Amino acid sequence: MKGKFKKQKGQAVVEYIIIIVIVALAAFIVLGAFSDRLRTMIAGATSTLGGEADVSESSVDIAREMDEDGLEAN
Repeated sequence: MKGKFKKQKGQAVVEYIIIIVIVALAAFIVLGAFSDRLRTMIAGATSTLGGEADVSESSVDIAREMDEDGLEAN
């Protein structure tokens, strides 16, 4: 009897992991599709609050210029 419940509990964990993976992939797709728009909105908020904002480059160009650690390659 205990073995039957243990098997169902393991199945529930796998289902939760699958749901988390699907949500994470959806988030990456949405962020990828709207990354330039989000950068523009954040830059607008930054300039409104008195900071300097530069959105002259697209997100793809910025990502190409970064090294493998995520830092700007000089």
